[in-house]
Amino acid sequence: MEAPRLAHNMSSPTSPCEEVIKNLSLEAIQLCDRDGNKSQDSGIAEMEELPVPHNIKISNITCDSFKISWDMDSKSKDRITHYFIDLNKKENKNSNKFKHKDVPTKLVAKAVPLPMTVRGHWFLSPRTEYTVAVQTASKQVDGDYVVSEWSEIIEFCTADYSKVHLTQLLEKAEVIAGRMLKLSVFYRNQHKEYFDYIREHHGNAMQPSVKDNSGSHGSPISGKLEGIFFSCNTEFNTGKPPQDSPYGRYRYEIAAEKLFNPNTNLYFGDFYCMYTAYHYVILVIAPVGSPGDEFCKQRLPQLNIKDNKFLTCDEEDGVMVYHHAQDVILEVIYTDPVDLSLGTVAEITGHQLMSLSTANAKKDPSCKTCNISVGR
Repeated sequence: MEAPRLAHNMSSPTSPCEEVIKNLSLEAIQLCDRDGNKSQDSGIAEMEELPVPHNIKISNITCDSFKISWDMDSKSKDRITHYFIDLNKKENKNSNKFKHKDVPTKLVAKAVPLPMTVRGHWFLSPRTEYTVAVQTASKQVDGDYVVSEWSEIIEFCTADYSKVHLTQLLEKAEVIAGRMLKLSVFYRNQHKEYFDYIREHHGNAMQPSVKDNSGSHGSPISGKLEGIFFSCNTEFNTGKPPQDSPYGRYRYEIAAEKLFNPNTNLYFGDFYCMYTAYHYVILVIAPVGSPGDEFCKQRLPQLNIKDNKFLTCDEEDGVMVYHHAQDVILEVIYTDPVDLSLGTVAEITGHQLMSLSTANAKKDPSCKTCNISVGR
């Protein structure tokens, strides 16, 4: 394999040994010790091949970083000055390591003790499959590199957003949530066939299903959390749910206290937009101690049900009172089955606005309002 080349733009002091060898070919370089003196063997040494990394291990994977380590033969190990790391999304794993023979690989890292942390160099995306391969390299005085053969290709997948990342999203969502408006019901729009199916095949109870991949790519609830989607936004002038819907002309309405009360926990799940001026916030309501509650407790920031910027329930004069944020569209996931008999189903009078659908919607990665400084 032809060694990649790097332009050597930075001047640096040269050791006595470097002064002697800078005009010699690689095959005639005299070995130097760490102090810059000639080695005790003053003869001309033939350059040995650099060790090839093997048994590569990937660990401590987050949504935007990982640690990498490997084994290599001790022979010529002390000549290694740098590591070349080639990282690709899995679908590109068969692409050439170099687009041009004189262009180095994607990362040139100084030879530091292993494991080495890789973070931010490629703006790693969360829950994305990657391939990685490694070379060892020895930088020469003229700026060129002598390199080993490439290691085997290893595959790994980055992680979801952590609670730390979701808290950053939460804080950005709080900025635009707006004032709170009263609500009295949660509602779910579907086609008539959906409700007929629930009655005939599920004993009248709507069943939780796995959340789709809409929203932030790193959201830990996408494709994992099981729940039932509800809406709770109201029209500013009427205080009632809007008559339009993207999800079907039949609407199930249920009193807010049936789903959201002191016996439930509330979690923040996501904040996103779809190349539009309005933003969505996903909240999760889970009965205390339920499987959904245990899932969320480990992964999502928990909100105080009486005091948060998005959805609250509090008691006033012995009656539960509910409020929702005015300036974001709330999508509420309830994690347990819901019997239709607890509410009512009726046809809406408005339009079916498909443009408002969030099913598998892709988040705008360029929006400064709802993105955080990690992979999209």
